[in-house]
Amino acid sequence: MLKQTTIAEPIKTVGIGLHSGTKSNLFLKPAPVDTGIVFIRLDQEPHTPIPAKAENITDTRLASVLQIGEHRISTVEHLMSACSGLGIDNLIVEIDGEEIPIMDGSAASFLFLLQSAGIKTLNSPKKFIKIKELIEVTEGDKVARLEPFDGFKLDFTIDFKHPALDKTGQRCIIDFANTTYVKEIGRARTFGFAHEVEALREIGLARGGSLDNAIVLDEHRILNNEELRFEDEFVRHKILDAIGDLYLAGYPIIGVYTAEKSGHGLNNLLLRKMFANPQTYEIVHFDEMSKAPSAFTANLNLIAD
Repeated sequence: MLKQTTIAEPIKTVGIGLHSGTKSNLFLKPAPVDTGIVFIRLDQEPHTPIPAKAENITDTRLASVLQIGEHRISTVEHLMSACSGLGIDNLIVEIDGEEIPIMDGSAASFLFLLQSAGIKTLNSPKKFIKIKELIEVTEGDKVARLEPFDGFKLDFTIDFKHPALDKTGQRCIIDFANTTYVKEIGRARTFGFAHEVEALREIGLARGGSLDNAIVLDEHRILNNEELRFEDEFVRHKILDAIGDLYLAGYPIIGVYTAEKSGHGLNNLLLRKMFANPQTYEIVHFDEMSKAPSAFTANLNLIAD
């Protein structure tokens, strides 16, 4: 049986929020079967649990923001992406601030934390969302879609007219039957443009951004001293974000995701459209390992009896 997972031991870290610029302590704790990923603000009373669900996303300006009432947690996508990449179904995420730390701008630090805590198998079937019909959303020339596929594959295209980005790959296809999240996606960093920083800070964003936690570009070149981690690191980070956004469905998705210039907002609309049309998907589990897509057995550190 393919079973649900959590982490084996609690673990913590501290870091700065990319947009808020404030320091927060982050605590990751094991959770029982069918909890899902749940966020809790420790600095607000009462300690209201915020399930990591698409319906609880209230803001998608350069980040995915979860909110219930006055309880708001920003920039959850990188941690959600790491949980998806390691196949972690259940987790309590406690934080004493408004934003998940950006760390180095990728999911690498969260992967390290989760793997250091250890992955524990729980005695209950792992649930998946299996795509049955095409779901598509558009916004101008931006597109995001989910289609039936026996596995988990992402095909992402970006289109930035910039000298440095023109030299890199702006389309990336990742099929997790053939590779791993840790190897190909988790280390890809977020990026931004220097000329946009002041405008973003005026609306309360990018206050914690620096060359330590983002790839920063001026009008002509990359300002960071270190080399790119991947030749196509920019589009790989967009895939990292998309994986985190898609995990807000509540379960791993069995299907293929295709996007052109998509972002957090369109990804959220895609999930909301899916849930509004129940005929487009079904919830499934696998009693036998042999019947599960190899993307979820060979590469996501899942354990089955």
